[in-house]
Amino acid sequence: MYVFNADGTMQQANPDAGDPHTSDSDGKGVWVADGDEIKRRWMEIIADRATHQFTGRLELSFSVKVRDQRFSGVATAKSFDADNKLTEGPTSAAALEGTRVTLP
Repeated sequence: MYVFNADGTMQQANPDAGDPHTSDSDGKGVWVADGDEIKRRWMEIIADRATHQFTGRLELSFSVKVRDQRFSGVATAKSFDADNKLTEGPTSAAALEGTRVTLP
């Protein structure tokens, strides 16, 4: 789930068991409106579940268009180890789709 704050910051939450091998943390990032698109970038810290030690970070950049209560777009990801060395990515653009949470 993503939360977009009016000041251009954002928060992202993962369930604790999102990845059985690593600790997916909450992500923090920034967003900006660019015409009819929203561009954003966020980062999450990754830790070893057994030792609780920092093992790296994941960075995700994406662009989406919002239409009514839905959004769609593409994202790319990069992973870095604890020494800040690129370990994966940038990935090919992956499709994103979502729906705004609203009151009934």
